[in-house]
Amino acid sequence: MKSLVTVLSILLVITFSCKQTNSIKQVSFSEKDSIRNLTDTKSDDSLISIIGVGDIMMGTNYPSISSLPPDDGKYLFDDVKEILKSADITCGNLEGTLLNSGGTPKVCNDSGGHCVSFRMPEHYASYLKDAGFDFLNIANNHSGDMGLKGRESTVQTLEYYELSFAGTPDYPTSIIERNGIKFGFAGFAPNKGTCSINDIEKAKEIVSGIKKKVDIVIIFFHGGAEGSSAQIVPKRNEIFLGEDRGDVYEFSHDMIDAGADVVFGSGPHVTRAIELYNGKFIAYSLGNFCTYAKFDLSGVLGVAPIVKIYINKKGEFARGEIFSIKQVKRGIPVLDGSNRVIEIMQSLTKKNFPETDLVIDDDGSIELKENSD
Repeated sequence: MKSLVTVLSILLVITFSCKQTNSIKQVSFSEKDSIRNLTDTKSDDSLISIIGVGDIMMGTNYPSISSLPPDDGKYLFDDVKEILKSADITCGNLEGTLLNSGGTPKVCNDSGGHCVSFRMPEHYASYLKDAGFDFLNIANNHSGDMGLKGRESTVQTLEYYELSFAGTPDYPTSIIERNGIKFGFAGFAPNKGTCSINDIEKAKEIVSGIKKKVDIVIIFFHGGAEGSSAQIVPKRNEIFLGEDRGDVYEFSHDMIDAGADVVFGSGPHVTRAIELYNGKFIAYSLGNFCTYAKFDLSGVLGVAPIVKIYINKKGEFARGEIFSIKQVKRGIPVLDGSNRVIEIMQSLTKKNFPETDLVIDDDGSIELKENSD
């Protein structure tokens, strides 16, 4: 009898332990949840989550390997990859080429130190894949840094690692299908060899064309003036280093009118305001996200957001959140406990777009004004 009681007791303990273990597994962190409880970010079948970040240059082996991160850069995204992987779609701007060696460095008549060429080792694309990126914009002023060889290698490398991209006349758009939803992407910049941000009519044609094939259209542009004095969206064409860098305000509105649902911007190397236009989300500049060794990261140039938004299946903005990032050790993105970029975006949005229906709370959550209470 005692033996039977002993056996039953052991079985009860094992059963209870198994239930406890299962319970812990059920409430553990999910890849589709945010690591910070800014808002209720658990998966909601009725909403689509999209992340946008700014410029990415993971180090360059040109003109020497001294501008590559130590230990081959494998750790570059370690502090932020959990966030990057938490969205249905994650996007960024690839600032430079993927090429192991060779190519033709660009030549320009600039004496102010702005003329640099970026050549990232090809296997660095695997770091982007591992960090959770789905789409990379290749329309920018550094996509042609290594001439035709650099452009061809970049495209071939991104294809090899199954990373979607767009932004050149040969590759103006791309499509990703996920969970039964088709996402269309297009990239634009004011630079040679890219889909032009200044040719509005052609840009509209590209966007309206991709809209017919997909459910959600995401635009990534690289435009506007550069530097710490370029935080304000001037709502006119911006001239920098003698180049017409576009009217990003008009461009963004026109792209939404043509069928875009989300517009992410980069180029100024600083963070700019956000806006809601006809129910669709615009981030005018996402700043420097991971820019190793060759970028000025002082002051506002060294902080940036990871912007995560939630939209419905019509592309309309529902809510969002900002994760504050700073770059350390020559250009490694880490979470910034001071939340400096949140304060910057609050101030710029109130100043630049006081009429917008978006409210940025102190914790980084982005809400519609009617829901802000």
